[in-house]
Amino acid sequence: MVTQVRQPRIAVPLPRPAAANGLNAGEVDDLTIHYPSADGEPMAETEWQYIPLTETVAALRHWFRNRPEVYVIGAMLVYYRMNHNDIRVAPDVFVVFGASSGPPRDSWLVWREGKAPDFVMEIASVGTWQRDALEKRDIYAGMGVSEYWRFDPTGECFAPELAGEQLIDGIYHTLPVNADADGVLRGYSPLLGLEFRVESERRLRVYNPATGERLRTLTESEDERVAEAAGRASESSARQTAEAERAAETAARQTAEAERAAEAAARRIAEAELAAEAAARRAMEDENRRLREQLRRRQAGQ
Repeated sequence: MVTQVRQPRIAVPLPRPAAANGLNAGEVDDLTIHYPSADGEPMAETEWQYIPLTETVAALRHWFRNRPEVYVIGAMLVYYRMNHNDIRVAPDVFVVFGASSGPPRDSWLVWREGKAPDFVMEIASVGTWQRDALEKRDIYAGMGVSEYWRFDPTGECFAPELAGEQLIDGIYHTLPVNADADGVLRGYSPLLGLEFRVESERRLRVYNPATGERLRTLTESEDERVAEAAGRASESSARQTAEAERAAETAARQTAEAERAAEAAARRIAEAELAAEAAARRAMEDENRRLREQLRRRQAGQ
């Protein structure tokens, strides 16, 4: 197995270039400008892109659920030049540190939020991967995105299917992505403190490297909840069955004891009846002897 070298987690994202705040020198934010929340493009072209996009967003949102200063979202428009509603980009997955996780937003306006995303991942498709690797990469570098990751769910766009880069002095530098003995690609995100793995059938999963535990998807969490509920119900049913069997055994034992007690009582009654019959017989025999003796005496006196 290939040992992934862990880089220390970046507790605070690296300083950003001046352009990263989206401000234009000398301009004032025109609050009358409308910034649409949709650009007419699909969130994901196919299921190949939709599943890793939604699963990764859900896993990261759950992972950071207790950190209100971390914002995680996917397929949201990011406007990065003030007063220009035609200059935008829509990362498939992005994470922002030091930004409120609520309330819900229609889009991300860098100059109003105070910062650009810290982490971005793009899910490649045949129609987008070249723009992801070139044009968007330059945009994200200019915005000061600390980590930029790309994943190819089809294996048709680039190899290996997972690539990560870290921004240092305005330039992206490759983060190590290695295959282990089982062919699983592993890439560690120093910023998130998490590991991305490309498993069988090119399924992208997120792991906690400290424990080796996989971050569950919504479906897996629900399946586990249902399985746990079914397990508890099964245990309860088994417990009730065992209790019913014990109650039946107790009732059977009590019935058997009652039958034995009834048999013993019947036996005692029968014995008493036999004793009474024997006593009556002895009394009759004694009376007969007395009468015979009395008759004999009378005859002798004559």
